[in-house]
Order: sequence, then structure tokens, then C-alpha cells
Amino acid sequence: MMELVLLGTGCPSVDLDRHGPANLVDGGAGCRLLVDCGSGVTHRLLAAGCPGSEIDALLLTHLHSDHIVDLFQLIISSWHQGRDRPQRIFGPPGTKKYVDGLMALWGPELEQRTAHEKRPSIVALDVEVSEIADGETLQFADMSVQIVAVNHLPVRHAFGFIFTNSTARLAISGDTTYCPALIEAAQGVDMLLHEVLIHRELPVVEGKRSAETVSAMKAYHTVSGQVGKVATECGAGTLVLTHFVPPRFDEDSLLDEVRKDFDGPIIIGHDLMRLSVS
Repeated sequence: MMELVLLGTGCPSVDLDRHGPANLVDGGAGCRLLVDCGSGVTHRLLAAGCPGSEIDALLLTHLHSDHIVDLFQLIISSWHQGRDRPQRIFGPPGTKKYVDGLMALWGPELEQRTAHEKRPSIVALDVEVSEIADGETLQFADMSVQIVAVNHLPVRHAFGFIFTNSTARLAISGDTTYCPALIEAAQGVDMLLHEVLIHRELPVVEGKRSAETVSAMKAYHTVSGQVGKVATECGAGTLVLTHFVPPRFDEDSLLDEVRKDFDGPIIIGHDLMRLSVS
């Protein structure tokens, strides 16, 4: 089996219904993989029935704050939940520097807390970081994960992931513009989870969002008029949309727009939606 749980379908704009970007890919024992670590992820994991203590690895698409902001909360809450092994993190170049800095920042608090609370083990506070590169394949039990460099410039290192086991193939775009490399890697996937920017729902607002802001956002995300084309060119079985910018929008209008270019099933993602990939 392979199951996808949408933990957070939002973006940096805070929304009560859409938490920060995060997904759980569940392939069974040894293959519970968390993708990104946006705000509220530990609460969503618990609600999904897989607390942070049970995940086998965290995979980071890139180091934008909305994708990593709750990393320390994941580490310490997993310890409180009785995690019996180090936290394994796979991310782009720069991940080790970020994690080392994060743990150093919280070092005095952790030293005080561990000394005072005297929990049976502190192994869950150990963090093992592996930095990944385009073209690599990771293996978790019978699940392979192909790393694909995507275009989120000016972010230098951003990745999408292709998950494959004996039952299904799933592509997760990460944050990207229209990306031929991702389309090539995702040929024939059963499910494509893709970000989307709904530019018509981003009016210029004085003091908040300029025309230049909207243009800059469009330049490194996939707009709603393109994402259906991506799914068709991949030959995806099902298209699931997530990481909505903005988090509030007209769902019917978005479906109508995407259907012009993709005639397969389209799912508007919502937090805690649970999907069988196959």
C-alpha cells in the first residue's frame, strides 16, 4: 500500500483551516515519511494517527521558512512522545548548517530540561542529517524516493520527490514553477501532488501586496493556468492540489480552470485528507 495524508495545505499566510506545508507518505512499517515541516505539523501528525515519534524520516523539499518552521517542535515533541531513536532528516545543501544552528540555539533550554525531567532516554534529541542531491535515490524498506531538482529560483536548492513501492508511484512537486525535469521524472505516476498559485485571487492591496509582489510570486510558483498542463504532460492518474496561495479561494473556479487542461480526477486538497495513492 501507499497512502498520502495531507497534513498542511497552506502557505506562509496564516489560515485557521490550512496549516503550513507538510505531507505524510505512509508505506507501512519502516516507510512513514514526513515531507516538510510547516506550522502545526505536530498537531496534524497526531490527528492523523501518526505522532512524530513514529515517523521514519523527514524529507525537506527546500529551506524556505514555511517548510521548516516547526522542525524543533517536531524534535522535542517526538521526544516527549517516547521516540526511541534519533530523528533522521534528509534535505538540500544547507540543511546540516540550519539544523546545527537550531539545536545550538535551543541548547541551553535542552540542557536544563533534560537534567530536570530525567526522562529514561534522550536518544530522540539526536539528529542525523543527510544532505541530498539531484538524481539520488533514497531507500526506506521497500519504498524508494527519487530526488528531482525543481525550479524555485532564487532558492538555489529545491527538490521534488518521486515515491515508488510495489503498489504505486507518487510525485510531490515541492515548490516550483513549470518544471520539465519534474515532468520527465513523474511520467505515469498514479498521483501527482502539486503546489498551485491562484494569481487572480491575489489583488494588489496597498501596504500589503504590490503588483511587483504578485509578479515575483508568480515567477517561482506554478500558476493555476499551468498546473493542469503539468498533470497531463506527466500522464498522472490523479492530480491533487496543495500549498494554495492564497489559502482562501473559489474552489469551483479553480477546478474549472484546471479541468481545461487535465481530464483526469482533480482533488482540491484539505488538511488531514487521506488518499490511497494507487
